[in-house]
Amino acid sequence: MTNSWVNWAGDQQCAPATIATPRTTDEVAEILGRAGDAGQTVRVAGAGHSFTDAVLTDGVLLDLRNLNRVLDVDAATGRVRVEAGITLNAASNALHEHGLAFPNLGDIDVQTVAGATATATHGTGGALQNLSAALHSIELMLADGSRVELNAETDPEGWRAARVSVGALGVVTAATLQLVPSFVLEGVERPVPVEDILADLDSYIDTNDHYEFYMFAHSPVAMTKRNNAVELAEQPRGKAVDWFADMLMSNYTFDALCKLGRWQPRLVPLIHRGAAYAGSYRRQVDRSYRVFASPRLIRFTEMEYAIPREHSAAAIREIKELSTRFDTPMPIEVRWVAPDDAFLSPATGRDTCYIAVHQYRGMAYEPYFRACEAVFDKYNGRPHWGKRHFQTADTLRGRYPDWDRFAEVRRRFDPKGRFSNGYLNRVLGPVD
Repeated sequence: MTNSWVNWAGDQQCAPATIATPRTTDEVAEILGRAGDAGQTVRVAGAGHSFTDAVLTDGVLLDLRNLNRVLDVDAATGRVRVEAGITLNAASNALHEHGLAFPNLGDIDVQTVAGATATATHGTGGALQNLSAALHSIELMLADGSRVELNAETDPEGWRAARVSVGALGVVTAATLQLVPSFVLEGVERPVPVEDILADLDSYIDTNDHYEFYMFAHSPVAMTKRNNAVELAEQPRGKAVDWFADMLMSNYTFDALCKLGRWQPRLVPLIHRGAAYAGSYRRQVDRSYRVFASPRLIRFTEMEYAIPREHSAAAIREIKELSTRFDTPMPIEVRWVAPDDAFLSPATGRDTCYIAVHQYRGMAYEPYFRACEAVFDKYNGRPHWGKRHFQTADTLRGRYPDWDRFAEVRRRFDPKGRFSNGYLNRVLGPVD
């Protein structure tokens, strides 16, 4: 029977020689030893939420879902040791019991801690960094089964490389996270004209802890969401209200509209105008992680780029206008994050605006994404490592000031390229 692996979106698949699901780090070391003896490369799968071919291999595919424990909690410092395969959702639920939370999360939380940080997954907040910035220390297993602990003290270069590594350095087996005291968010969603937002953009970003919006190419209205910490008790919504908002409207109804748009592309402008106004006023007051994330059942593919914040309005206008020329029922998502210093973080060294474009499953994405990428290139954009792009090491090298420092760490930790695959060879270059 052939081993097979497929990602969440269903558009990336491979047939590894072995799919291994170790339960301990000793088992990971044994698997790496056997792979080395057989001359096989090794890749690690998280929750499969990357849209690229980052995981694909014909060698050994490591699935760390069983390495999913909370190992240690220091409530006084907010530092928590977890195994790499725990999901953001499972960690959030477990650590809430200790009065701790992630300072920020994206709009889904089913990814593993290791996978989300390795690809620089992010939420939104002009003063908040992406998820990998929460990594205080990282346990990395090398191809020979040895383990190194990377942090700002033990190996500053290795730590800055490993926080966003795309799996190129070794197998992350555990991490110490720097978390914050649990907090309650008030989430408010309401439609606002796109041009009203862009006319006063800095005010929207800087007066909210977390600000984002979705817009549609053919609608003048954006669906905005602002989340702010409040000194209120959590007020969980009833199950019926949750189901109506998160499942019926955001998933089942919109999925039906996307199917209609795929069948009759001429209806896309009408779908856009209706969907934009359907996102009417909603308010939620609850634990932070419940407000940040919602279920995502609709299957699609995605491209997302990080551009300098100062170009936000110009790039948003360009992408919105360009998108009217392509048939996609899906929205455009816009978020902001603060700079960090991980070598390969798309936000390294600059305040950042993230713009994401989507295409519904079964619809042609490449012409649309290539046209969008030409706009992002103009603004010195850096692609999200887990989302579709058409860049190579040659086109990316000049966009990252610490590119060569990452390459040096990679040569040090994986000199034989045991953790490489086609994606890494294309976007980072071969190890040698």
